[in-house]
Amino acid sequence: MAKKGTQANDLLLKVVARIRTDFPVKFGIPRQSGLANSLEGEIVFEPEFRNPDIVRGLEDVSHVWLLWGFSEVKRENWTATVRPPRLGGNKRLGVFATRSPYRPNPIGLSCVELAGVVYDTKRGPIVKVKGADLLDGTPIYDIKPYITYADSRPEANSGVFTKPDNQCEVVIPEHELKKVEENKRAALIEILEQNPVPAYQHDSNKSYSFEFGNYHIEFEQVDGKIVVKKIE
Repeated sequence: MAKKGTQANDLLLKVVARIRTDFPVKFGIPRQSGLANSLEGEIVFEPEFRNPDIVRGLEDVSHVWLLWGFSEVKRENWTATVRPPRLGGNKRLGVFATRSPYRPNPIGLSCVELAGVVYDTKRGPIVKVKGADLLDGTPIYDIKPYITYADSRPEANSGVFTKPDNQCEVVIPEHELKKVEENKRAALIEILEQNPVPAYQHDSNKSYSFEFGNYHIEFEQVDGKIVVKKIE
């Protein structure tokens, strides 16, 4: 007989909150959390969880783990192997050897910097974070403190997923950059330094675009650089 809170072998997860970010679409989101640490986001709890006691003591830590759902992954079936874009899209790895969103359970895990907790009388406690790699409106299932002595493993081997040696040089004409609010400029540059274009796309002078907050960003890859053509 299934225990309370489960259906057969399926665990029922409650959405405890949703995160608000500057990413209305998936393209442009950093591939991992912390790569663009100037990005700001805020976690707003669902009405059921707006008790300020739920985050009591959270201000004492510097980073938190977010357990969240790939809400925009439109795929009913999963496969045992996937082709990570980070590896050029040509090499297959087992799904459990990657962070692909196409998984048996579409669950993501991100470590983000805690920027503060604001106690809002209408929306309950708001958890402010930096460096999140999440789409605007992503459901949050859980928040846990990052514990240095248990979670940090400097000796760990990441296999094929090593950090790129160099970031892309970003070129933004001054008159275009001035269109962006000053407090969002550093985050935009950090996003572009990671090069949002999948590694298997090498077309020079092909235009790409993504949405960032209220801005539409158009850019090209030119001689290994990211060149912004227009910001609207």
